[in-house]
Amino acid sequence: MKIHNRRGSGFTLIELLVVIAIIALLVGILLPSLGAARNSARAMKCGASMRSVAQAVTGYTIENNFFPPAYVYGAEQTGGKWLMKDQLDRNPTPSNGYIHWSWSLFGGDDSGGGLPEAAFTCPSLPRGGAPRTNPGSKRDDWEDDQVSDAGPYSSSAYPRDRQVARIAFTGNAAVFPRNKFNGGSVRKNQLVNPSWIDGSGRGASGTILATEFIYNQNWSCLTDPDVSGDRVIKSHRAITPFVGRSTGYDVYSEPLGGSFARFAYPKLDDIAKKEEIVGATGLISGSQKTALNAVGRQHPNTSGPYGGTANFVFVDGHVENMTVVDSVKKKKWGERFYSITGSNTVFEE
Repeated sequence: MKIHNRRGSGFTLIELLVVIAIIALLVGILLPSLGAARNSARAMKCGASMRSVAQAVTGYTIENNFFPPAYVYGAEQTGGKWLMKDQLDRNPTPSNGYIHWSWSLFGGDDSGGGLPEAAFTCPSLPRGGAPRTNPGSKRDDWEDDQVSDAGPYSSSAYPRDRQVARIAFTGNAAVFPRNKFNGGSVRKNQLVNPSWIDGSGRGASGTILATEFIYNQNWSCLTDPDVSGDRVIKSHRAITPFVGRSTGYDVYSEPLGGSFARFAYPKLDDIAKKEEIVGATGLISGSQKTALNAVGRQHPNTSGPYGGTANFVFVDGHVENMTVVDSVKKKKWGERFYSITGSNTVFEE
């Protein structure tokens, strides 16, 4: 009599457990790599968008012989008209809102530019970037707890800034001047001619044009609590990279002349570490010692106490990825405070 030892076609429990363990191990190995690859792809997309923005800025400077101001007070509630006499320490007509540098470049409803609004966003940031300071009447353009210059959300259309709905990038305030062309300060702002940068030692390839905003749990990092409470998101502002050697962050009170350089890069100790910016407000205003703390840190960087990296686009259009600390160590923000009147040389140790 023959005995056949017939085994079923199914797996035993032990075999199933071994297969599940192997799959779990492979998933544990692959997921971090996939996440890192996704983050790197997002950083690359942000860099490509920044390059497009820089090219559009170059086109603007060719046509106008100066860089666009970071923002100005509008002469009207719509359109791009602004008057030099209105650019004071305070907006003479708050309902007119701001005209942001992005308005000159994108193809919005009331602009003559050509870039799509998506070119100013970054997939590493929620909804692509920060909202307008004054979003207007469309509720979806507001953050949940946001307050504009006119107060909490209302159905009123104005003020509505002429700015892309979401902005991931911020300019170098030494190149994109604030609108303080008049007023009571010792120093004023001035429009920057590209030849000033081309003729400097670092030139266009050594001077940052723009970088990415930081995001820290919410957009309160871009508020200015010393001026307007803690819920007005100042996304229209450029980042001031330098400090006055006599007056600190109040660069507009720095004496006009003198025998030494009036401005300097901030000290590395003034740049907040990653644990110090958790929940911090006022980074864009410099209340945390330097406005460079508002530079992004959302891209991968596994070493160092300052967090991740940001993309930086330079005046000549090339893009570099680095930490904000490296941008200071390597003196990448330029050698002059081009946008401010008087002696504007930057001291370099």
